[in-house]
Amino acid sequence: MDTGEPAGSAAAAAGGDKRAALLREITEEGGFAFVASAEKAASGDLRPAEAAREMAWEQLHSGPWNEVGPAWRDAYALACLHVASLRTGDDRRAALRALDMGLIMGGDLLRAELEAAIARVPSDGDRDSNSEGNGDTGRHGEMWREGLGRNRDLADVLKVLPVKSLSCKQIERRTCISLEAFIHDFFLRESPVILSGCIDHWPARTKWKDIKYLERIAGDRTVPVEVGKNYVSNEWRQDLITFSQFLERMWSPDCSANLTYLAQHQLFDQIKELREDIVVPDYCYAGGGELQSLNAWFGPHGTVTPLHHDPHHNLFAQVLGRKYIRLYHASISEDLYPHMETMLRNTSQVDLDNIDVNEFPRTEGLEFMDSILEEGDLLYIPPKWWHYLLACHVLWLRC
Repeated sequence: MDTGEPAGSAAAAAGGDKRAALLREITEEGGFAFVASAEKAASGDLRPAEAAREMAWEQLHSGPWNEVGPAWRDAYALACLHVASLRTGDDRRAALRALDMGLIMGGDLLRAELEAAIARVPSDGDRDSNSEGNGDTGRHGEMWREGLGRNRDLADVLKVLPVKSLSCKQIERRTCISLEAFIHDFFLRESPVILSGCIDHWPARTKWKDIKYLERIAGDRTVPVEVGKNYVSNEWRQDLITFSQFLERMWSPDCSANLTYLAQHQLFDQIKELREDIVVPDYCYAGGGELQSLNAWFGPHGTVTPLHHDPHHNLFAQVLGRKYIRLYHASISEDLYPHMETMLRNTSQVDLDNIDVNEFPRTEGLEFMDSILEEGDLLYIPPKWWHYLLACHVLWLRC
């Protein structure tokens, strides 16, 4: 039925209704100061917009993340929208950061508005015009290509692998097989396999080798990264930096001392242009289920994912570089000494890079299977299988 009302007006009215309902909910939770600041921000005042964002940020960090009320996550997104709208004219990067923070830390209520606002942020003319001639970009691009080239030297990879690597059973490797064969031979049997030649058609396989492309598409976008050897080490922390800053850290001389990893992030929900460079494999729909998540890992040589397991089927795509993978069968979980803390019960206490057999004697002699993932490989990991990964300058995905 045609009501005669423009579609844009209807969308704006719906957006206004959502915001009004959110402010009522925040008021009921005692957030009177936030609501007052948000209402002033809506009239075009930047200072209360910044104040509202700070108040929501404090609420997000008032306790464990899983205990933060969804209304306050939506409130944070709303404040980010206000800040961005008032920053776009004079500081596009500050506006873009505010919108990215809303996507990363905010709730789902206003996600479509955040994405639409990002699409309206003007491109960085300086970045676009200087992408070919910028000296730093050229130098970094050369280092980027050299880094990828070093991945072809397997001898360098072997020097940093855990003890006994590549000495036991190798993960079975098959050329790109049919979905039916994958389901019958591996998925239903919950048996790991490496599938080669299945993602060669992805635009990412060539585009992401050009650092100028990545800088242009994602350079000013804010992303969450992990800093430190891995998430169970004492010095581990999380940062929020631009993608350009992340790439700079990757080629920095002190990269190993400040090891930075973009890990398990829904990068393709956040940066739609990069999503267009990949194609979700049909294998992800084995069993008739839906895609649970699509995450990205992007890091330099030496980044480690410690020994852990996941409750669901995993399919990893190795886009760039190499990665060492070691798998232990789900049936020997107790011999891998899982952490007792609730948040880490899926993670082993055993450091495969420096195994203490006196503290963890049952790990000695345990059978495992492993392999080196090459560019273009897909790896299937069944549920509850323990896996350890060591990166050699890579970007890979999991669905």
